[in-house]
Amino acid sequence: MPHRVTLSAVACLIATAVCCANASDDPNAAPIHYDTAPVDDAVARLQRALDAGEAELSWDERLGWLPSVLEALGVSDQSQLLVFSKTSLQTAKISPHRPRAVYFNDDTYVGYVQRGDLIELSAVDPRQGTIFYSLPQEEADAPRFVREQGRCLVCHDNGRTRDVPGLLVRSVYPDDRGHALLSLGDETTDPTTPLEQRYGGWYVTGEAGVAHRGNAVYTEPDSADEPEPIAVSLGKTCSPDRYLTPHSDLVALMVLEHQSQMHNAITRASYEARRAAAYDTMWNEILEKPEGHVFAVSERRIERAVEQLLECLLFSGEAALPGAVSGTSGFAAKFEAAGHRDGQGRSLRDFDLQTRLFKHPCSYLIHSEAFAALPEPVLELVEERLGEILTGEDASPAFAHLTPADHRAISEILSATKSPVGRLLAHE
Repeated sequence: MPHRVTLSAVACLIATAVCCANASDDPNAAPIHYDTAPVDDAVARLQRALDAGEAELSWDERLGWLPSVLEALGVSDQSQLLVFSKTSLQTAKISPHRPRAVYFNDDTYVGYVQRGDLIELSAVDPRQGTIFYSLPQEEADAPRFVREQGRCLVCHDNGRTRDVPGLLVRSVYPDDRGHALLSLGDETTDPTTPLEQRYGGWYVTGEAGVAHRGNAVYTEPDSADEPEPIAVSLGKTCSPDRYLTPHSDLVALMVLEHQSQMHNAITRASYEARRAAAYDTMWNEILEKPEGHVFAVSERRIERAVEQLLECLLFSGEAALPGAVSGTSGFAAKFEAAGHRDGQGRSLRDFDLQTRLFKHPCSYLIHSEAFAALPEPVLELVEERLGEILTGEDASPAFAHLTPADHRAISEILSATKSPVGRLLAHE
């Protein structure tokens, strides 16, 4: 006879389902367990190596742990960005005279504040997404990274981060002390944001081809008019010799804008697939469905997350650059050199910087550990949808910016470089 559950068991399971539904966006709830599940990101691996005596950090009298941490995590100082708005953990010590420095590679981010109490870090775990850490800026025989929880998630788990623990780049109107004049509005910026609206609160070195909000402070106007910028600059307002380099590279900042939201989209797709699987398992038991049955609501949930992922992956809605863009630090050359290349020497890391950020508009993070670790239903649907998009079968407006030449180049690069969706066949 088929298995039957009692009415009390059904009631218990339904109550559990309701509780799970109510907590479905809480990353600390099942099945995500953000705060308690083990992680394997770059910072966690470094801490394990320190504990085992396989690595060590050295103290610098001027910059504390910063140079050694960057070296240990493989983060180049050419990625340096300087942000002077008070929009981070150590706000009291940040100003146009003492901006916070941010350094990053493909999966790790390091923040440094002059005379700060902490080195701030975040690293992308392939399964759990962005994990936040701090390292006390005090000399010690055994320095230890501390995993942050509530303090960081106040700003880093909301609609700006796609409702997952994640990353963001903001453009604000800062006053001469670095306070954001929020009554004037602010932007969470990514490649879809017009360049004119970006970089408020940041120092920017390089050529943008258009006036943006960087390198300026503002006074709050008496009317609703656009506030007038007051120029600030590295070398005058801020002493660059207090940092590792004299740069806050524009190209690095543009990459950070894309990369932060791409990581968030990957995490969102992972979370949604895992939540959908947990939902199906629970309701299959309640309704005595076969193991592995997928409900339509779960299919739709994954489909929505995959479409958002694809739009970010393929730079849907990217704002056209107004002219040639360049940086100053050498970041662009170093970034391109790390690319996976096909037989024609092409890479998804090749910059355009004339009309758009990249020459081949498909994110290099398709080669990341986090992308490869996406649940199988997500990877399968991504591959299916990419096939439709890159063969021209999908003619939706979200991907109309891709030309036939883009279709061919992206498809060939993905096929040749063994991406997680590398089964995708190149055009003949």
